[in-house]
Amino acid sequence: MSTPTGSIPERRDVYFEGMVQGVGFRYTARRIAARFAVTGYVQNLSDGRVRLVAEGEPEELSKFLGTLRATMSTCIHRVEERVAPATGEFREFQIRF
Repeated sequence: MSTPTGSIPERRDVYFEGMVQGVGFRYTARRIAARFAVTGYVQNLSDGRVRLVAEGEPEELSKFLGTLRATMSTCIHRVEERVAPATGEFREFQIRF
């Protein structure tokens, strides 16, 4: 399924490491996501990382994740990102607990 601009939606599964828990990372991600045409979720993991799953057009996802990385750069020490086809399973971007 393609979008009006012709881009094929994709999914980004991103793991953030560093001082990413207890610093408002999830709430910042949700606030920033509201400015972009993305859906998905962000959640803390028991190993201290934060997982973010987002779907949308590649350019929109890159802008969203770039803004998040720039905003939280002092907290992020390592990022692991996987790209896959979008599933279309999300209606909004939310925080999972």
